[in-house]
Amino acid sequence: MPSMLDAVVVGAGPNGLTAAVELARRGFSVALFEAKDTVGGGARTEELTLPGFHHDPCSAAHPLAVNSPAFRALPLERYGLQWLHPELPMAHPFPDGTAAVLSRSVGETAASFGPRDAGAYRRLVEPFLPKWDTLARDFMSLPMTALPRDPVTLARFGLLGLPPSTWLTRRFRDERARTLFAGLVAHVMAPLGGFATGAIGLVFALAAHARGWPVARGGSQAISDALAAYLKDLGGSVHTDYEVKRLDDLPPARAYVFDTSPTALARIAGFGDHYANYRYGPGVFKIDYALDGPVPWTAPQARTAGTVQIGADSDEIGAALRAASREGRAPDAPFLITVQPGVADPTRAPAGKHVFWAYGHVPNGWTGDLTDAMERQLERYAPGFRDRILARATAGPPELAARNANYVGGDIASGAVSGLQLLLRPKLSLFPYATPHPAVFICSSATPPGPGVHGMSGHNAAKAVWRRLRQT
Repeated sequence: MPSMLDAVVVGAGPNGLTAAVELARRGFSVALFEAKDTVGGGARTEELTLPGFHHDPCSAAHPLAVNSPAFRALPLERYGLQWLHPELPMAHPFPDGTAAVLSRSVGETAASFGPRDAGAYRRLVEPFLPKWDTLARDFMSLPMTALPRDPVTLARFGLLGLPPSTWLTRRFRDERARTLFAGLVAHVMAPLGGFATGAIGLVFALAAHARGWPVARGGSQAISDALAAYLKDLGGSVHTDYEVKRLDDLPPARAYVFDTSPTALARIAGFGDHYANYRYGPGVFKIDYALDGPVPWTAPQARTAGTVQIGADSDEIGAALRAASREGRAPDAPFLITVQPGVADPTRAPAGKHVFWAYGHVPNGWTGDLTDAMERQLERYAPGFRDRILARATAGPPELAARNANYVGGDIASGAVSGLQLLLRPKLSLFPYATPHPAVFICSSATPPGPGVHGMSGHNAAKAVWRRLRQT
């Protein structure tokens, strides 16, 4: 290691890895330090239940990763990353045994909503699809890291997306479309009536139509491993089992980049109460299952979908979000996001067996057990589900925070995705990756564009870093 590095990155989640790669690609000397014994952050794979069952402790399906401008510019396939697509990206079953779907095809998706809303859905998404790649880059590069390449399309998207999602769904006449769209918004644990929640739903829908919601072959760890391998080939170094408690724990460098929570950064760098007003959102209660066969969904469409949303209607979904985010209690009927990787990747479990992943929203720091409520919900749509369970591994907010220090209080979004904090995070600033110290930067999901495995927060932060390094 040279006596003075150009950049040190702390935290080997997708954003820290991406920041390190982007700097190394531009010829800077980079070292990355991770407290855990493997890289990955929110993109890991572990045997959580039984031998041979490979679970993703956090992110499992990857609509944002496969559409990420940062990842698409990197040769990650050369380092073992392979995307596998289920027949359907997502299904949303209903109590009557039918389902609405989010398909690669706009027409198939629209038809699943019924004749009264098919046209409205087409008119909503079809104008953006031909310009999706440019729109995704503009949307995920905000704020001032790059000028918009297509400001007109971005402005049109903003007019639809910046109001609450409940405004956008007024164009739908029936509940099927409203419910599926409400579930899309709930992926980031945002109240349905919040600012810019319409944009969240639109991004997930457009991502599915553009490139699907795939899983990584072998597990989400493949994404992190590919980034780490590429970084090493570029000359960067990776140091695991290295916990950083203060800046003096790190080697000399011209810049320090933190893929950590704002709370941790303030503690390590001595920033005092600089991020005292940063808000953390609801936590999640997550269960990983080893199953003796596929989930016995009543709706046929759910059996072929990689992701399955569980919520009877938009009112039930909205009530679950309010309970967790505003009322300080676990919902009686939790909204569930579930992923069944085995429909696309049979390597995740022994022959004939399956891994299955589900979580529901709970208050930040909640210490209860949501297992029974979640399994009652699953039994509504997949009778006999409990009979398929071989083993389960549960993780509430305390366990999630212990596994990943960025998930403060079990908040897997690394900060509330509501109000102005959805776009302006971790502080109200045009330069969100900068900190009070000119050589210290933050690149975690607490910065724009926010949560998800996409690496764009790391990519955007790296731009700010290399501009400083060139100046100095």
